This record gives sequence, C-alpha cells and structure tokens, in this order.
Amino acid sequence: MAGMSGISGKVVAVTGASSGIGAATARLLAERGAAVVLGARRIERLDQVVQEIRDDGGLAVGCGVDVTRRLDSRRLVAAAVAAFGRLDVLVSNAGISKIGPMADLDVDGWEAMIDVNLRGVLYGIAAALPVFRRQGRGHLVTTVSTAGLKIVPTQAVYAATKNAVRTLLEGLRQESTDGVVRTTAVSPGFVRTELADSIDNPEVREQIVRSRDAFAISPDAVARAIAFAIEQPDDVEIGDITIRPAVQG
Repeated sequence: MAGMSGISGKVVAVTGASSGIGAATARLLAERGAAVVLGARRIERLDQVVQEIRDDGGLAVGCGVDVTRRLDSRRLVAAAVAAFGRLDVLVSNAGISKIGPMADLDVDGWEAMIDVNLRGVLYGIAAALPVFRRQGRGHLVTTVSTAGLKIVPTQAVYAATKNAVRTLLEGLRQESTDGVVRTTAVSPGFVRTELADSIDNPEVREQIVRSRDAFAISPDAVARAIAFAIEQPDDVEIGDITIRPAVQG
C-alpha cells in the first residue's frame, strides 16, 4: 500500500527528468505516492512525461531547467515549494558523457562535463539546502557513476567529474550529522539510456552503444535503488549505492 511507503506524500524534484534514469525515477516515485517536480532542458519531452504521470493518477509538474544555469536550479526548487509547499528530496540526475581519449583534446567537452556533472550538482545543492534547513529536513540524492570507481581509458575527465561529486557529497555528509540533511550517491554502471548520444568520438560512442545494447540494465532498476534510499526513515541514511549489470566487468 502506498500509505505504508516512506515515499508517499514526499515532494521530490528530479533533474534530467525528460528521459532515462530521471524519467524512470519520477514515474516510480509518483506511482508510490510522491509529488514530483520534473526538471530538464527538453521541454516537449518533459511535458510528455509529466502528462503520462498525471494520466496515471500521479501528481507532477514540469519546469524547464538547464542545470548549468544557477537560477534554473533555484527556479526548480521554488516550483516545488510553490506547487506542493515544500521540497523533501532533490534527485540531481542530469549528466553528460563527452568521453574520448585525452589526446582528442576535446577541451569544450571537458568543460561541458564540468559544467553539467559538477557545477550543475553544486547549483542544485545551493538551491535546496536553505529550504531543507528551514524545514528541518531534506535529502540529496545524486547520480554518480561506476566510471569513478573503476578508471578506464577514454573516461578520465568524465570519471574525474563524478569523483569530484562523490568527494563533495562525503564532505557534506560529515557537515550534516545534525540529522537535517541526508546524502545518497547512486553509482550506476551500464544503463539503457541516451547518455551515449552525448559522446562525440564515433569509435568510443559505437563501443559504448555496443556494450549498452549487449548487457545494460533498465533505468527502472536504478529508479528502484533511488526509491529504496528515499523510503528509509529519517534517521537512516543510505550513503552509497552501486548498481550495475551482473555481467559488467
């Protein structure tokens, strides 16, 4: 029963919510009784997901968000508070993967990953923390990656952005032992999403797409892991979840 769940009645904002892990998470949480606020750049896709959730009887609103713009994160948090009176959880899920050998010297790609994967998470934290402090509780759930746990060629800068986020979440966790703010880092391995579409190097993209099509898990699996972290009682913090295909090396 939804009423028994630690998710029912919570207000959750999700970035990167127009597809992949973000859309799957928003759908699952709404199904379990949360009010969801979806943020993404692709407004048409976003509106579609919001409409699907509403058609299924869920509570959802959409908000155009580019996480590289500080004000957009503030707008997302404000939209949650305006629509539902509070914000319980921010799922910072927007991410891009401009991977390739460092010798490609894709400095624009490096900067884009830093802007979305790191700066975007920081902007989300900056927007949500004051609301969490005011309410006396809140939960930051951030999509990291197994790329930071096992360093491989072509993913040096991508992994670096993910490990920067891992580090800042651990620092924030230690600053938040008053029990007001919980932090959870979710590190997915290969998941069937559109992340590979952001890879410019054709050989690397083809290789990633091959692996993805061969053994990637569904975004729904990651959504269930995120839901598990969110539904815990307030005094329980799930710090890290690593979730990957059972056959991933």
